[in-house]
Amino acid sequence: MFSFSRLMLTLSLPLVTLGITPLLAQAADFPTKPVKIVVPVSAGGSADKLTRILADKLSAKWGQSVVVENVPGASGTIGAARVAKAKPDGYTLLQTGEALTLNALLIKTLPYDSATAFQPVIKAVVNPQILVVNPKLGIDTFAQYIAVSKNQPGSISLGLPTSGGIAQIAHEILNRQTGGSVNFIPYPGGGPAAVDVIAGHTNATLITLAAVTEYVKSGQLKALAVTTPYRSDALPEVPTMAESGAPGFSVESWQGYLAPAGTPAAVVNKLNQDLVAVLKDPDVKAHLETLGYGVAASTPEQLATTLSEDHQRYGKIISEAGISIQ
Repeated sequence: MFSFSRLMLTLSLPLVTLGITPLLAQAADFPTKPVKIVVPVSAGGSADKLTRILADKLSAKWGQSVVVENVPGASGTIGAARVAKAKPDGYTLLQTGEALTLNALLIKTLPYDSATAFQPVIKAVVNPQILVVNPKLGIDTFAQYIAVSKNQPGSISLGLPTSGGIAQIAHEILNRQTGGSVNFIPYPGGGPAAVDVIAGHTNATLITLAAVTEYVKSGQLKALAVTTPYRSDALPEVPTMAESGAPGFSVESWQGYLAPAGTPAAVVNKLNQDLVAVLKDPDVKAHLETLGYGVAASTPEQLATTLSEDHQRYGKIISEAGISIQ
């Protein structure tokens, strides 16, 4: 069981016992050199887009470079491992979401302990996953997609932004609800997965909505349905899966940032406060919502709760459905 809340309490004890003045001074000066944000998937996807938007704003706010480093591979665990081993000073952050929990549940051996290696900083945004297909495929509705996946099992090739990520879990849940089956093809990120659907190399992808909003609006991809119980204001004409043939279906993903465990609480709070300020800037918020994100701007404690709840929810789903990642 994840124990991020206990971890945060443990990390905060030195502030009480040793005094907060040195750490507050450290946070007040932070950052005094470039900050690196590791995005554990390829460039071009929603995680990369979000992080680059925030990095530009933070760089202007801090007067320091904020470098985005894409480290794809092994379902995001290579990038996560790099941050887990980084110096806990706030200068190296990890972009992640529910993938951190899913990897812990589905991968037997990880190069880090997900429950103790990281310090929650912020849940930045929430977002639907969206099912999109190549417009020339001949499937125009979610109901048609389900019918083909049931009547012609495995005939639809579906690119996954990453093996074992929320898209695969969501589609596995959908398969079990509808009786369908598709051919999963893992990619090292949402960008490459979407590009291959556009090019016709694969038929479809289930992906974070913000990664393909512009492709849908331009007609390069055909949107069939979103995974959340609500429609997205960015693409309000796209129905939910629940209203289109999968009653009760609901999956919402999130994206946020973590620091290595042991990062001083005052520095974590400074990072959180500055990220919240950027996320709530009216222009930034409007831009993110246009792309399809919902701004969450949580506290570190709220992110710790999300991580714990994810572990319980997805652990139950994976166990009951017998989901495994090869």
